[in-house]
Amino acid sequence: VQLQACGGGLLQAGGSLRLSCVASGRTFSSYAMGWFRQAPGKEREFVAAISWSGGSTYYVDSVKGRFTISRDNAKNTVYLQMNSLKPEDTAVYYCAAGRIGAQDRGTYFLPQRYNYWGQGTQVTVSS
Repeated sequence: VQLQACGGGLLQAGGSLRLSCVASGRTFSSYAMGWFRQAPGKEREFVAAISWSGGSTYYVDSVKGRFTISRDNAKNTVYLQMNSLKPEDTAVYYCAAGRIGAQDRGTYFLPQRYNYWGQGTQVTVSS
């Protein structure tokens, strides 16, 4: 699986962006998908994840109510809609794919559960 993320940009606080991540291959629908981010000098942080079916979603507390993850398996694409952006959301955002089943739903936030990673897209939010 190859992942290509896009949609990042520079914007002011309070604005919105939608990130997209397109996957190659015909097995996209069998993978859980996640978004992570990494700010300069900080470790990679879990942001959101969605189960293979799209029926379950997970978020880090700091983005709940502002970000929405969704997927379109027919288009091999996962999205991250980001609203009410804050300067602390500034980071490189990465999408990732992993075979995470319902029995492992407590592990969506772990980077090591994801086998494939996109190249990252920069999001910069100014105050």
